[in-house]
Amino acid sequence: MKTAITAIAVILLVTTTASSAYADVPGWVKNNAGWWADGVISESEFLTGISFLISDGIISVPATAVSSETADNVPAWVKNNAGWWADGTISDGEFVNGIQHLIQFGLLSVSVHSEQQMVSDEPKNIDSKLSALESELEQCSEITKAYKRLDCEKPLKQAIQIHEYKSDAQKLDLGPITYYWTGVGSEGNEFEITATGQPLLSIRMLAENTSSEIAALNCTSPQICAYDVWDGSKAFKYSGMDFTSGQIVLNPGDAREFNILFGPNIGYGGTEFEYDSSKDYVFRISEDFGSASIPLNIE
Repeated sequence: MKTAITAIAVILLVTTTASSAYADVPGWVKNNAGWWADGVISESEFLTGISFLISDGIISVPATAVSSETADNVPAWVKNNAGWWADGTISDGEFVNGIQHLIQFGLLSVSVHSEQQMVSDEPKNIDSKLSALESELEQCSEITKAYKRLDCEKPLKQAIQIHEYKSDAQKLDLGPITYYWTGVGSEGNEFEITATGQPLLSIRMLAENTSSEIAALNCTSPQICAYDVWDGSKAFKYSGMDFTSGQIVLNPGDAREFNILFGPNIGYGGTEFEYDSSKDYVFRISEDFGSASIPLNIE
């Protein structure tokens, strides 16, 4: 069995230089990546070899911020990238993205020359999951058939959107559902008073089923709805919502955004939304599986 160090020692007899300012990886390094992906060499042998190549300037890696956070294990997507790169499925730059991730989280230690200084004064908090999703999305662009490319891109774009939403949102665990909300003033969460004096309040939330059973959110009509706004003395019913047939059904692990508008009275047990700056408004959830009140802080 060949090891990364043995292979590198032999290959170093060839005079190879790295000149690209972005990412330059000699083609023969693909042998090492392929051996690691196939289990011929161990993870530690691969990392040791890559560290040597970077330190010696044979692989050129962009200046990389070292995060204050560390990781214990090499993510599976990095190893997958190594195999795909060895097969020619992804580009040098995508392979180097994985190497940068290892450096950022302390999984790969390198000593660099002056022209390849690490940026560590202001560590950046790199989102490895988002990077993995974006890497997968980029690979979809290589699919030549349009319908297959769209089928590849659609779930990944949705996963990225949900991940970014969750990253910036307040989190509320309630029974089988975890709610995420980004607060009034964020996209889809707006408060305004129209020229006619009618207050309008838009609420957009993300609901994720974190249980192992199917769960449902319920809102069949303004009068029979598990969601409303409360000002301390009066409940306001919705003017519009996007529940399908009065429910949002979520399979285990599913997540979906929903929108509710409070404004004019549309009947069916509804109310006209009123605004009084002296009152504190909350968005109420009253599902069978639990209840909660979320301060709106509207003004």
